Amino acid sequence: MGQTPERLGENARNPHRWESADEIYFCLQSIHNHAPWIRTIWVIVDGDAPDLTGMAQAIRAKVRIVSHEEIFAGYAHVLPTFNSIAIESMMWRIDGLAERFLYFNDDVFLTAPLTPQDVFDGVSPVLRGGWRDYSGLAADPAARDDPALFNHFMQINAAALCGLGADNIFAAAHAVHPMRRSIMAALFDARTAEFEANITPRFRTLAQFLPQAAHNHWCILAEEAVFAPARDHLHIRSGQGNGEAPERTRGLLLDLGRTSTRMLCVNDLPQLEALVPDARMLIREAIGGGLVYSGECEPAVNSSKASSALAPKVTDGPPPI
Repeated sequence: MGQTPERLGENARNPHRWESADEIYFCLQSIHNHAPWIRTIWVIVDGDAPDLTGMAQAIRAKVRIVSHEEIFAGYAHVLPTFNSIAIESMMWRIDGLAERFLYFNDDVFLTAPLTPQDVFDGVSPVLRGGWRDYSGLAADPAARDDPALFNHFMQINAAALCGLGADNIFAAAHAVHPMRRSIMAALFDARTAEFEANITPRFRTLAQFLPQAAHNHWCILAEEAVFAPARDHLHIRSGQGNGEAPERTRGLLLDLGRTSTRMLCVNDLPQLEALVPDARMLIREAIGGGLVYSGECEPAVNSSKASSALAPKVTDGPPPI
């Protein structure tokens, strides 16, 4: 960070971007519990990998560890990186990754059975999110300093990469992202200079675009995307519930089994635990149980928040194209 000449914003320097609270174990367990049809889970790491020895053999057998050096082959000069957007820009280069794959951040968990049809309609990804008019935001210089709006600007930049204005953007939800490898390869070939600029900053900047949002807009423009018929995801943001009765936030976790929610994103687990001390137990129940490292045993190695992106292979449906 001391070697970075430009001023780092809150979204770049916040240590929660790379600190681990063992979310990856909940993520892996939830995939095992609710999407057993997934063949391979690629865990992208920078050096150290999570210790999986306490997890079921069926989970360990599916996991493949991928290093930054592999996906950034030919671009070693941008390493080391602490920038999840840069990692997301290159994860499609995993050797052996399926044409249709799912991208999980390590803080996204499945809380109910997920079928291949929930994420792909044939070869078309099923997108979660909503249409937004961000034109007022784009014209407001003060908004650029608000860390809560960082993701909005990343989506604005992604839409612009596909020739779309800020007044009609499909804002991707904090959920599981179904993606096609060939679309990302085509985007990289068509916008190589922009992708190379996207992977250069070692920390997140407002000049970047969200790769999965660029993928979504490309698919929409090509009429190769469908939209989830109903909201089936819950996003607990960093700082959510502060200043409110803790039971209100705790109730969101308690209600998971009684709703149609399939996907849960918890942006800041330590912050949530400060508000809801039994949050890990409630998350474990929500994902369907199983051994995770939430106090049952100590992991030898923690995964990096910025480098534990997950890209499980998808198997059912038509063959890769």
